[in-house]
Amino acid sequence: MMIPWPVKHRFLTPGVFVLILIALNGLVFLGIRFISGIGAVTNLNDYTPWGLWIGVDVGAGVALAAGGFTSAALGHIMHREHYHAIVRPALLTAMLGYTFVAFAVFTDIGRFYYIWHPLIMWNGTSALFEVGICVMIYMSVLYIEFMPIVTERFIGRVDLPDFISFLNKPVDRFLRYIDSRLALTMFIFIIAGVVLSTLHQSSLGTLMVIAGQKMHPLWQTPILPLLFLLSAIAVGFPMIMFESLLASRSFKIKPEMHILSRLGVMMSPILGVYIAAKIGDLFIRETFKYIAPLDGTAWMFIVEMALIIIPFFLFLSKKITNSVLGLFIASAFVIAGVLVNRINNFVVAYRPFFNPVEYFPSFGEISVTLGCIAMLVLVYRAIVMIFPVITQDRKDVYNKMIELDKSGPRRWI
Repeated sequence: MMIPWPVKHRFLTPGVFVLILIALNGLVFLGIRFISGIGAVTNLNDYTPWGLWIGVDVGAGVALAAGGFTSAALGHIMHREHYHAIVRPALLTAMLGYTFVAFAVFTDIGRFYYIWHPLIMWNGTSALFEVGICVMIYMSVLYIEFMPIVTERFIGRVDLPDFISFLNKPVDRFLRYIDSRLALTMFIFIIAGVVLSTLHQSSLGTLMVIAGQKMHPLWQTPILPLLFLLSAIAVGFPMIMFESLLASRSFKIKPEMHILSRLGVMMSPILGVYIAAKIGDLFIRETFKYIAPLDGTAWMFIVEMALIIIPFFLFLSKKITNSVLGLFIASAFVIAGVLVNRINNFVVAYRPFFNPVEYFPSFGEISVTLGCIAMLVLVYRAIVMIFPVITQDRKDVYNKMIELDKSGPRRWI
């Protein structure tokens, strides 16, 4: 029987030590950024107002967290019960992803201590305001959606230390109350999460439409909001597959291929819609001529399209969709394609002023981005080892608990 259960595995491994070193390196540069200012760490200037942190940490981060709303739409709104096993890991990935995005915005703003202004200084005509408000509300919704997993973990298992053990029963009653209230209202948050996601995913495209001729013609198009939404939908399932296969390998758990293969079969039609919209827009606007010079910008566009077109054909193969390695590679292509798309839109194509110095992210910028990603992975690993997120076979869970308990006394709950 398959059940969601905390993963029983060693937390510290050689790979985890590497992630810790990367995270510590990023924290050092984060400290410099907040103490000495954004100019002390980045290569940003008056000519280049944003760079890697907006293109990757925010633009790509929002897109790659799309697995949360695509899985919620599939599992809950469309009532495809077969896919419920992927909803919790996707929810956790989205929750951590949006937390990472919010922190990236906080880091990138020059006066970071004013990040709360949009909460009280509303501007209904601003696309950026709509993105900010939707992201903040959706991130709150994700944490609320995660609450039943927390209550499930601790209801009936509250065991506080002796000096506060008298709180065991009150805390348990409180958790049961929260769980019962959430059970009655969760459908509201699920629907709200899907709606909010479609709003801010597309509004990021609107933000770049407003840039007008400051953007390169290969990417500047009136349908940019639609393309941003379609690309986010297209990367949702690949991100779920990629994360699931990585977690399975890391924790030595059998991958749920019976679910992931079905997701893989859906991918070619979804990618096909996005590719058709992208190429059709090029011909309607007659901007394909900008590819002909084969300069650096044109090559970035070619790489972006190749990374999306290749998995379109890969997902058509049953051999690929039924293979762990095949699904992993095809999913990685889609993720890389959307990542390059956001870098292209926010960094490569966006040239607001004549910059006498070509922008390239500094070592500090790269370190902060990699450090935040490493911290995100470490937190994900810790959460799935504490809370019932990943679905596992009940017999495998029991055997692993017995095996680990042989190393010494251990309290699992």
